[in-house]
Amino acid sequence: MYDPPPARRTRPRVAITLGDPRGIGPEVAAKALALRELSDEADFVVIGPEASMPPAAEGIETFAIASWHPTAEVSAAGRVAGEAVRIAVEFALRGDVDAVVTAPIDKAAFRAGGWHYPGHTEMLQKLCGVPAVGMMMAAETTLLGGGLRVVLATTHMALHEVFNALTPEMLVEQARLTDTALRDWWQIKQPRIVLCALNPHAGDGGLFGDEEARVIAPAVARLRSAGFFVDGPIPADTVFTRALRGEWDAVIAPYHDVGMAAFKTAAFGHGVNVTLGLPFPRTSPDHGTAIDIAGRGVADPASMIEAIRLALRLARSFDTKRLFH
Repeated sequence: MYDPPPARRTRPRVAITLGDPRGIGPEVAAKALALRELSDEADFVVIGPEASMPPAAEGIETFAIASWHPTAEVSAAGRVAGEAVRIAVEFALRGDVDAVVTAPIDKAAFRAGGWHYPGHTEMLQKLCGVPAVGMMMAAETTLLGGGLRVVLATTHMALHEVFNALTPEMLVEQARLTDTALRDWWQIKQPRIVLCALNPHAGDGGLFGDEEARVIAPAVARLRSAGFFVDGPIPADTVFTRALRGEWDAVIAPYHDVGMAAFKTAAFGHGVNVTLGLPFPRTSPDHGTAIDIAGRGVADPASMIEAIRLALRLARSFDTKRLFH
């Protein structure tokens, strides 16, 4: 059952949405919440269909939404997944929870269910009414040793659309969002940010494209003149290795796959998706619904565990009107 939070609370309260009920979201959420290290640190509100709820436990409340059955149409799964997100945002905006963690959705089912957004990030921006958001993939440690944070300047669009979407203004905006998050959430006093090049060898003086000179370099110059610590454009084949060695606190990648390929190679299964620019922390595991293995009990909860851990860390450091202390 769901109860309104107390007037004052002494530890974070986190909403967890179960995502597409046909996928592994309910399973990895249940496995993560069974860990004592998490239940000892926070209270949780789990939002999703009754049939997908984790076992009852101390410190875990449930908020059941419209019923769902495995034999229902795909659109029904998308509808309840989106409704869970809507409710979680409502709770966060009115201060009932301090952070939101979302399990994966199936984008086709999501749209079939009536939610006309490319994904979570765009839906969260609309519901929160913020002018801009950023999509960061974060891992405090990776398979290669160092930590890595990658912000995707463009997200869910065809590759041929990226060339027109990239502008100095949008890169400046993404860098500002990144700088704010690193300061407010990660407590980094002087964030070091780098802009990844778009073309091979950063265009090689214009031989392989002019976006570096025409778009990325002007953004870097503008940011530096405003007092930000920003480098770039640095070629994609070296920038991520250098970031893993600690040269920068975050890499801004020009398009989805150049950032995600590098990130998942270094941190698959342990990475976390963080939405920048919202009035509350939102995290998500770095994997999809994995419907093909759902219900077999074999899903790895590692990324969900990391998403919850990071949500707790960000909630504690986020300078908001939190009621816990």
